[in-house]
Amino acid sequence: MQISETTSEGLKHEFKVTVGAEDIGRRVENRLQEIGRTVRLPGFRPGKVPLTVLRKRYGPAVMGEVLERTVNDTSNEALREAKLRPALQPKIEIVSFNEGKDLEYKLAVEVLPEIKPMNFGELSLERLRPEIPDTEIDKALERIAKQQRKDEPANRPAEKGDIVVMDFTGSIDGTEFPGGSAKGHRLELGSGSFIPGFEDQLVGAAAGEHRTVTVTFPADYGANDLAGKEASFAVDVKEVRAVLPQPIDESLAEAVGMENLQALRDAVRAQIERDYAGIARQRLKRQLLDKLAERHDFPVPQGMVDIEFDVIWKQFEAERERAKKAGLPDGEDGKSDEEIKAEYRAIAERRVRLGLLLSEVGRSNNISVAQEEINRALSEEVRRFPGHEREVLEYYRNQPGALDNLRAPIFEDKVIDYILEMAQVTDRPIGIAELMAASAAEDEEEAESKSK
Repeated sequence: MQISETTSEGLKHEFKVTVGAEDIGRRVENRLQEIGRTVRLPGFRPGKVPLTVLRKRYGPAVMGEVLERTVNDTSNEALREAKLRPALQPKIEIVSFNEGKDLEYKLAVEVLPEIKPMNFGELSLERLRPEIPDTEIDKALERIAKQQRKDEPANRPAEKGDIVVMDFTGSIDGTEFPGGSAKGHRLELGSGSFIPGFEDQLVGAAAGEHRTVTVTFPADYGANDLAGKEASFAVDVKEVRAVLPQPIDESLAEAVGMENLQALRDAVRAQIERDYAGIARQRLKRQLLDKLAERHDFPVPQGMVDIEFDVIWKQFEAERERAKKAGLPDGEDGKSDEEIKAEYRAIAERRVRLGLLLSEVGRSNNISVAQEEINRALSEEVRRFPGHEREVLEYYRNQPGALDNLRAPIFEDKVIDYILEMAQVTDRPIGIAELMAASAAEDEEEAESKSK
């Protein structure tokens, strides 16, 4: 095999590879002999089929198989000899080949850049420690109590706070519209869960009563064909049910399967602490990634940027189409597609650069993801789809690369934790209102930065 580098520009390399005809012939003959040891042909004993017969019968198929294997083997060898680490699958272009002649092909590859991570001890970061007041626990318990309330028939006209069980049919200008009808619908009056003005017109309604309710859909209603339009609903009240209070006591704990009220309070506090700790960690992670992006500037493989950009652009187009159908602005302030693409390409390049940096930090420090960590993530994913556990498991078993979608965020978090251990991290207690305001401000700042 002869290898000669024809192009070397930045991360792009191109080689000319020549494999001699004798080498190809030897590989073909070896493969035919392998087949001959097991194949059964009429008139020949097993293992005694002449090579000429095997070549005539299997030659073309074997030649294709040998060429594919030869290109794979020799291209990998060429990259090893050049000590290159491909960023993506190399591109192969056959230049010339005829039976009995040399095989010549081009090998084009983009390689991973040389990455020199900074001294992470120089990083200064602030980690927020959310403080959860008892009032937040009380509010959460009130929400749980509301969800656990029971109701009973009420032999009287409906009042605010009651549940009205009804059949209704909605129409606009005398024509029924899709999604505007239901039977046995339960509506809590005063909950604000329906079209504004609808619930108020059912106060005083009794079981068996028919009412016509007229409302106007809000101008920003999600369905563009209904937004701002007046609709009439024919409502048949089937039942009025009074909602019974659910006190926050031991009975509430029993209703949700907890040992006692204190155990319920502790569980609620733990869940709230996890939720706000997650928000604080996302803020810390964003802060860290921003500083890593500022301190590292190395070339990135454009092929990887292209792939990341395609993902971002498809997501943008899908969101733009949804906004268009809903009659909402796309939020891009009249920018041309070329301007938007330039912004998203910069985002794609940043993502690729940070991804390569974290990957290098993990590789050079032997950070890996254990199988039990993947199994745990898979179990959590399965629990997200109750009733479809089998389908989710089958998807991850049968879809190539699906488990990588679980492995990648685990690996990233472990690398982030490794960097944070070396960085100078200062803890600061913070109230949850301030935390949420800071998080919202950062989101707004990021959006403004992107638009600029």
